[in-house]
Amino acid sequence: MLNKQQIRFCLDEMGRMFPNAHCELNHSNPFELVIAVALSAQCTDALVNKVTRELFKKYKTPEDFLDVPLEELQQDIRSIGLYRNKAKNIQKLCRMLIDNYGGIVPQDRDELTKLPGVGRKTANVVVSVAFGIPAIAVDTHVERVSKRLAFCRWKDSVLEVEKTLMKKIPKDEWSITHHRMIFFGRYHCKAQNPKCEICPLLDVCREGKKRMKGKV
Repeated sequence: MLNKQQIRFCLDEMGRMFPNAHCELNHSNPFELVIAVALSAQCTDALVNKVTRELFKKYKTPEDFLDVPLEELQQDIRSIGLYRNKAKNIQKLCRMLIDNYGGIVPQDRDELTKLPGVGRKTANVVVSVAFGIPAIAVDTHVERVSKRLAFCRWKDSVLEVEKTLMKKIPKDEWSITHHRMIFFGRYHCKAQNPKCEICPLLDVCREGKKRMKGKV
């Protein structure tokens, strides 16, 4: 496990590498962000953005999503994985927003997770990006980077990873660190063929050292 000084070094280097890291899901309001993040499960942000480009022109409010048959919405998002289930959840989510929250996306994470198709990760993204509330959303990139760098243990669950990061990273850096770790994992420390040979974090990365040793 990395010590406090090593973690600080990692955070600073990721910040230097990706100073402008941000949410890459296109949206113009909290409602669109909820829909976009819900669609992004097991799907790339690039594909979601391609779909929502037209989707958000057609559907602007929760009522709009409920005014069409489920089959029509399914066709609108057909190119996205699990589109049938996601379409059902979107309509259920919109119904709950109208019935329970006056059509307004709640700012509380616990309330957000009550919405169909919205898990803890999605809720953390929404409170952080849409409302500026400090949060760390652990997606596949954040989990992979955290474990490779030994911020946490390999056997830790996603929730344990989140709690560990919250303890080890200053609260006012939670949100930006979340984005920087995603960029670091998406564009540098990839699941396949990570760029260990040019990584500025190699000296403190146990996984990187193992990989590079095997290439000698």
